[in-house]
Amino acid sequence: MVRLRPESDSVITLKSPREMEAMRESARRLKLLMRDLVAFTKPGVTGKEIDQYAAQRMRDYDLKSGAYGYGHSANRFPGYICVSINEVVVHGIPGPHRVQEGDIVSLDVAVSHKGYFADTCLTIPVGDISEEKQRLLQVCETALYAGIAQARAGSRLTDISHAIQEHVEAHGMNVVRDFVGHGIGRAMHEPPQVPHFGPPARGPLLRPGMVICIEPQITLGSPEIEFLPDGWTAVTVDGSLSAHFEHTVAITQNGPVALTEHRDN
Repeated sequence: MVRLRPESDSVITLKSPREMEAMRESARRLKLLMRDLVAFTKPGVTGKEIDQYAAQRMRDYDLKSGAYGYGHSANRFPGYICVSINEVVVHGIPGPHRVQEGDIVSLDVAVSHKGYFADTCLTIPVGDISEEKQRLLQVCETALYAGIAQARAGSRLTDISHAIQEHVEAHGMNVVRDFVGHGIGRAMHEPPQVPHFGPPARGPLLRPGMVICIEPQITLGSPEIEFLPDGWTAVTVDGSLSAHFEHTVAITQNGPVALTEHRDN
């Protein structure tokens, strides 16, 4: 995801049928990768080991990481994926910390295949987790699908945003506002920005051929975040738990299609 910033929506690109098929293939391979990563993420494994395994499987599936080396020359992201645990909202750098029984772990993975990107995130339970954590994960995932349901040709972009915020807040949780979803295609991040909060019926008209990433991050406590000294890792200011779910979504004449739908594996 990207940080919220001003931008023009005049440069939104619509994907041709050929490009759409290329993105479907990238997403298909990413789903296989995610299946492997979920199975690998067990108690005792380190974030670095998950990242190294991701790099290996990317090579096996002919995928290139969108995260590795991303950013400014002074501080490029050092991992192939983002591994964010418990109170880490996004951009967790894979390191020596060992995943524990009862943790929740967000695996945020963007890849390209033959020049076209796909991007997804799952927050998964490690072993048995508390009812509170189970509810957090359920609300975040269902909020994502509430947003996807609004990603229809003829709707406005913020119809997605409003549906997500309304669902999350109805369950007593909060939407992180510092980060947004994004368009995707030949680049990992393209216009438009996709906020996960705000009033409906605003922003650009959704049209067939648009492909966007919808990726709410929500918290049990304050929606405010702060960055750790590494400049990447964003955590909740109050230490409350956070969850993050994402799909790459194609807008078609027949409705939204979640290209990275994991249950299709």
